[in-house]
Amino acid sequence: MSMKTGKGWIDIGKADLADGFLEIAMSSIEKLYAKLLKGSDGEADIHVHKADVEKNLFKVLSYQAESAVAQGDFQKAVMCVQRCKDMLMKLPKETCYLSILCYNFGVETYEWKRYEQSSFWLSQSYDIGKMDMKYSVGKEMQAKVLRLLATAYFEWDCNLYLDKALKAVSLANQENLHPAGVFLKVKILLKSGASDEDINSAVAEFLHHEMSLDFCLNTAKLLLEHGRESVGFDFLKSVPERFESSPDLGKIALLHIEFLLQNKRELLAKQKVEEIIIGHYTGKQLLPEALNRLHIILWDRAAKHYEAKSYSEALHWYNYSVSFYTPGQIDQNLAKLQRNMASCYLHLKQVDKAKEAVKEAERCDPNSIFTKFCVYKIAVMEKDTDKAVEAVIEMGKLAEKLSQHEDRLRVDENTGTNLLSLAAQIALENEQQVVAIKALEYLSEHLQDCRQLFAALKCLVRLMLSKFMAENEDKRDEDINSMLTYLTLAHKRLAESFTEEKFTGDMRILEAHWFRKVAWNLAVQFRGYPEKMRDFFLLSFKLSQFCPSDKAVLIAQKTCLLMAAAVDLEMGRQVTPSEQTELLTQALQHLQACKEIWKVLKLTGDFAKDPTDTLLLLYEFEARSKLNDPTLHNLMESVWEQPQTEVKTLEIIASLAMESPARYPVLCKKALKSALNLHRKQPVIDAVKFSKCLHSLINLSLPTGLTDLDACVLQEVWHYFEDALSVVSSTDAYPEMEILWLMTRAWNTGIFQYTVGKYKEAEQWCGLGMRLLNHLGSLKKSYEGHMIGLYSEVLDKLDRAKRFLPNEEE
Repeated sequence: MSMKTGKGWIDIGKADLADGFLEIAMSSIEKLYAKLLKGSDGEADIHVHKADVEKNLFKVLSYQAESAVAQGDFQKAVMCVQRCKDMLMKLPKETCYLSILCYNFGVETYEWKRYEQSSFWLSQSYDIGKMDMKYSVGKEMQAKVLRLLATAYFEWDCNLYLDKALKAVSLANQENLHPAGVFLKVKILLKSGASDEDINSAVAEFLHHEMSLDFCLNTAKLLLEHGRESVGFDFLKSVPERFESSPDLGKIALLHIEFLLQNKRELLAKQKVEEIIIGHYTGKQLLPEALNRLHIILWDRAAKHYEAKSYSEALHWYNYSVSFYTPGQIDQNLAKLQRNMASCYLHLKQVDKAKEAVKEAERCDPNSIFTKFCVYKIAVMEKDTDKAVEAVIEMGKLAEKLSQHEDRLRVDENTGTNLLSLAAQIALENEQQVVAIKALEYLSEHLQDCRQLFAALKCLVRLMLSKFMAENEDKRDEDINSMLTYLTLAHKRLAESFTEEKFTGDMRILEAHWFRKVAWNLAVQFRGYPEKMRDFFLLSFKLSQFCPSDKAVLIAQKTCLLMAAAVDLEMGRQVTPSEQTELLTQALQHLQACKEIWKVLKLTGDFAKDPTDTLLLLYEFEARSKLNDPTLHNLMESVWEQPQTEVKTLEIIASLAMESPARYPVLCKKALKSALNLHRKQPVIDAVKFSKCLHSLINLSLPTGLTDLDACVLQEVWHYFEDALSVVSSTDAYPEMEILWLMTRAWNTGIFQYTVGKYKEAEQWCGLGMRLLNHLGSLKKSYEGHMIGLYSEVLDKLDRAKRFLPNEEE
């Protein structure tokens, strides 16, 4: 039971667990054997028992040897096998078993590259196999053991154990001649540097035996690979005679051609190829597999000549391949062959022949991106821009199809992008800008590698900008849209690049900086195209969000959003109401984002002279006033509370408050009053600016053409005129045209009061007009006579009117 358990552990690969059980079994067997030896020699049944015990002892020893080998205990395994070997005299039937056991040990240790141990076990296997011919493993097995022994010596140290390896393989061939043995002997002789004569002798050993064609070819290949051309080619020439009726006879010719080419004997190789071509058309065709192999050889030789720029020679080898196709045959390989030939013709400047080859390729494989690429190259060479662009478009469509085939290998997915990249390069080398742009556009749609994509987009931006500068005004819109598309794609891929391991954070930042700066520069350059300018500024802002938020980037972001809002407001002044609403809403969104950035930016330094706060206020006021936003008054409350608000800001607010569709007269008047107060507080009043502000305020308070004026309104306006007269009296810088305007408005107001019977008010306003008249310069004479006459009439009528008025009661 212990013996079987131990063997079970060995069989499942746990030899260490087997040892204990085998020791128990060994102890039990030895005790039993000792008892049997003390018994009577004359009893027959004791002899039977002794024989059974010896068999079990042999088994346990062999199992212990197995366990020792598995655990790497070579000495114990040798000891156990030696005891088994000593028992073979009593157990001759176990000879075969022990020989095979040693062979298995030899195989295991050979696989572990323990060549010394392997050679020992294989030698033991061979010696044991010879001990009893009746129970031997047979000549085939003995030869197999010797071949492995020779291989072990060969791989252990061929130089040191060469004689032993040769002796072992020679014995193997004597025991049982086998192709593997002959091949091994030749291999060892080649390694040892034996003479051609010795190698010829080794090869001759199997010339009179039946060997397969593949074995013969492998032997010839071995000889030729070791530089034994004389022996190898002589042997190769003798092979066809032995396999004259074999359908695989073409393999011999192919091997011959391959080694002729390897040994730079190209002329002889050509002769061999031509013999095969003649045979092909005289009933000696190669089998399909051999023919495919020949095509590979021919194409490989042609490719080498192509790489060496020997295009005529490359065509020679391609033409050999063409010879095996029938006229009109449709085959994708033939299409590829014709494309390769077209490339050779193009290098040789034989464009017509290249066209013929491409035409044939299109016939065989019309939907090949490689064929379209050939068409493209010819079009570029002939400077046929339209045809080149058409070919690029076709390539782009085919590249899209390639990328959609999920079952294709990755190399196929990259084919389209690689060819489009090459197409762009060819166009650039040939100074065909339009074609290069189209190729790069399709390329950018299919590139998966971020670095390659951004390189393509950079090239596209530069090319398109150059094209834009050279084109007429009417064609520029399309180019600007294209550049917007490129930058939008750059933003999209930057956003996606966070999942791409090879594209690091530093790379992303560098690319984002480049594209945001380009977007900024394009926005500035296209200031004549407001909508596009805005879009570029917004793109610059979006791209900058992939950059670290340092001061420079924050300033750029703030400016981008301010400019975008300004453009939206400007465009809103020239569109329909519905479009205006959309633009103004967009502007508010940009302003809100800008405010958040501005808050952060102000924490980084002193921005006292920065106009951003003012611009944000004015832009927001315009947008909200034109949108009739109810929060407008809340916005203005904060303005009235700020003592540092500039005059110009208040004047702009006043103007915007009345700019259609906005109409906020109360806000307008309040802003103008605040502006006038600030003007008055100046050490020296700027009469020109003061006059303009006052003009606006009077116009707002005293509209032209009104026939019914409230006394309160007149009183308010009267104070404005008095302010004006005060400033006019104190300086000569008040514009004369503004004085004239004030005089005219005061006079007309007085006349109007007179016509409605308000004589006192009439005298008051007309008198104001007369006082302003005195401050006119060169224009005074033009009005003086007329006004004095009218004013006298007014006063006269006023006196007469007073006579008819009832006296007041005392």
